[in-house]
Amino acid sequence: MKNALIWGLIIGALSGLWLFTMHTMGYDIQDSKASPYEYFSILIPIAGLFFGIRSYRDTECKGNMGALEAIIQSFKILLFGGILAIFAGIVYINYIQSGNNLSAFSGRMFGALLVGILSALAVSLLLATKSNKVD
Repeated sequence: MKNALIWGLIIGALSGLWLFTMHTMGYDIQDSKASPYEYFSILIPIAGLFFGIRSYRDTECKGNMGALEAIIQSFKILLFGGILAIFAGIVYINYIQSGNNLSAFSGRMFGALLVGILSALAVSLLLATKSNKVD
């Protein structure tokens, strides 16, 4: 659980920082159009999950981890990261970018959820070392 909390906080903090960085660069979420730089934020959960699952596999599992175990751990990481990223988004909407932009932000959060789930599945299958036969 400690590994999931640490890497989830890293992903959430970097995602919140990315949101405020996009604002300082002049890209806001007032409309439903995504800026070209916004697509680089996909790298945050991918890299965070990769390093988090690899750390979990090497330290707690002693290098032997199944795919289901990796998926469960990656969802724990995404849960902690998502809570922090949503909190940063709420602060951003209420205090920095106030206005009627909740639908654009919720669409981006749904996209982030989809990217997180697909990243979790891909990273888990990539880093799994133990194969389980189904008879």
